[in-house]
Amino acid sequence: MRQLWPALLMLATSCGTTAAAPLPEVKGPFGVRPEVTIPGGKPGHTARVAVLEPGGGRATAAGDVVLADVEIRRWRDNSTQLSTYGTHRPVAVVLDGRPLSHAWRRAVVGRAAGSRVLLVGPAGQVLGPDLGAGALPPGEPLVAVVDILGGYPRDARLVGRPLPAPPSGLTPEAPARTLIGGSGAELRAGAKVVVQYVAVDWPSGALADSSFRTGGPAAFTLTPEGAPPGWVEGLRGQRVGGRVAFGAPSGVVYVVDIVDCVTC
Repeated sequence: MRQLWPALLMLATSCGTTAAAPLPEVKGPFGVRPEVTIPGGKPGHTARVAVLEPGGGRATAAGDVVLADVEIRRWRDNSTQLSTYGTHRPVAVVLDGRPLSHAWRRAVVGRAAGSRVLLVGPAGQVLGPDLGAGALPPGEPLVAVVDILGGYPRDARLVGRPLPAPPSGLTPEAPARTLIGGSGAELRAGAKVVVQYVAVDWPSGALADSSFRTGGPAAFTLTPEGAPPGWVEGLRGQRVGGRVAFGAPSGVVYVVDIVDCVTC
């Protein structure tokens, strides 16, 4: 069982009180859907943040796109309101000056990749950016467990390389092409990867989508339900730091820069 005393002491110090308000108990390792037990009593009206597990990676910084897995529960009945562990699509929090609740700022800014953070507070603050967890009253007490996968610059790309462009002659049915060989970890089915990508319609070559233009790096899990069609086959066996082009059954051709692998 993970000990919560350091988190409780931190909260007591930060709130200027010697009595720690009740906090949920969270079990399970980073990257795995947490087990959450809600204590008796009331959580209070002020959002509170506690680091349950400090990470060892790069700390997030201003301007980053922070990718995180999130589990959100109701305090009153412990019902799940949102879980990216089931969808395999981590959320992205952009630290570029756009509106961000004070609670979420405390939860993610300056946190090392690999950190597990607990956030308790009213829905108006805990739902955070772009977390459509349903029509909840803003004062509804919620619990969020946030696994910070990492913070990445919005224009993260392979060092010294121009932006990706689809190679000529690549069709949706053609085998994947390695355009730049990577030297990092090898991707396997089920890996959680951080990528930048460009997608074009075939055969017109018209731009269909681009992470460089729509917010920055994105994270996907290489499973049929966690990534776009064609990605598992196109990226499996590739390495971090590489660039690969492949087609999809939808008639789209992708060029993907593999920025990082969180779980390989």
